[in-house]
Amino acid sequence: MGAALIPVAFLIGLLAFNVKFVFGDGALDGSNQVILMLSGAVAALVGVIQGVKWQDIIDGISKAIMSTVGSIIILLLIGSLAGAWMLSGVIPAMIYYGLQLLNPEVFLPVTAIICALISVATGSSWGTSATVGIALIGIGKAMGMSEAMVAGAVISGAYFGDKLSPLSDTTNLAPAMAGADLFSHIRYMLYTTIPTFLLTLIFFIILGLNQSSSEVIGGIEPLLQELSSTYYLSPWLFLVPAIVILLIVRKVPAIPAILAGALAGVLAALIFQYDLIAQLADMEGYKGIYKVIMNALSVDVVIPADHPILVDLLNSSGMAGMLKTVWLIVAAMVFGGAMEACGFLEAISAALLKMANGLFSLVATTVATCLAVNYTASDQYLAIVVPGRMYADAYKKLGLAPENLSRTLEDSGTVTSVLIPWNTCGAYQSGVLGVSTMAYLPYVFFNYMSPIMTLIVAGFRIKIKDLSAKN
Repeated sequence: MGAALIPVAFLIGLLAFNVKFVFGDGALDGSNQVILMLSGAVAALVGVIQGVKWQDIIDGISKAIMSTVGSIIILLLIGSLAGAWMLSGVIPAMIYYGLQLLNPEVFLPVTAIICALISVATGSSWGTSATVGIALIGIGKAMGMSEAMVAGAVISGAYFGDKLSPLSDTTNLAPAMAGADLFSHIRYMLYTTIPTFLLTLIFFIILGLNQSSSEVIGGIEPLLQELSSTYYLSPWLFLVPAIVILLIVRKVPAIPAILAGALAGVLAALIFQYDLIAQLADMEGYKGIYKVIMNALSVDVVIPADHPILVDLLNSSGMAGMLKTVWLIVAAMVFGGAMEACGFLEAISAALLKMANGLFSLVATTVATCLAVNYTASDQYLAIVVPGRMYADAYKKLGLAPENLSRTLEDSGTVTSVLIPWNTCGAYQSGVLGVSTMAYLPYVFFNYMSPIMTLIVAGFRIKIKDLSAKN
């Protein structure tokens, strides 16, 4: 245990100094990545001193990085999708129509509800943020609202569905680790998830009451006029995101679904925005048009604009914009892989388990372990798998049904991953929405209230299911 805490203490101390005293929000530009790599080196050094073979550590790091390959490909493709959707007018159309339908007073709770519905239907918090989430950030910014608040509403809604949807991978993984039935697990989660989401909506309603239409910078009308004069805007453009949502609902894997969305965006750009593309091509003919499209997918697309808000909104960095996030994920996996290979994660979990001698302490220990694994291993799935594997027998010994464990795993493992900047989920949401983790952190009410709610339920023994109870 002492050896296991050395790299953790090193990581926490150096990150705290780095973020608080030196770089602030700019820490994710590269310095935090270096600290994660150095912390991985400390873990490896301590492991070697403890007798762990160097090759086993390298194999553990390789395995950890390999586990994120799918996420990295998704990130790169979402960068391309964002560029294609900006060029095609899909995102501007969402902003254009959204500005006419929504107002600042109700925008935050409505944003959370929209994202919750989409994520329940698709089972993907990542897909929700990458589609409607990006558009809602743009709408909120056009209204003069805090991007951090809007990102908090997007993420809160997106993770509501990620927890409850039978299409979600974490919703299937948690009961599998605990030994519970999927739909029994979902029903049992309602007792903590619904109250938490209702409280979340109340907080966003209160925040919304402090917003007013007068806060919109320069007025909405000039912005709408410039959008309609720059793009050919039509409801037909919504077919592009509808294709992605339909594919995900039909259980098509995320990578081909997002690729299809990016290609559909390119096709829509050629159909609806040909004149704009030709203007950006600057008289270079078909070669210039090809260059504009490829640049939108890979490095950047910048649409000329006069309105100050549109100058910031009408651009995208394509795949290149996601490279910083990919770098962060790889660095985090170096640390997490070294910790796992050296047995340090298991040692920390075992020490925590010794403190559990009753219902509340066992649930609290599970919550603490999920948070610790999310913080140290930087991976949402490990935060479900490791505690699920460690504590399944402990719940049985107390006569508790596996749904108690699976619910706790979701309440504290799935949703808290997005609170940590170097976790794959925190890095992803920050990269996609363009808002730093520390900026949106105060507003992701659903995510940090969920583990609190599961502790309250355990403390008052509300809906605690015994092994003998039937589904």
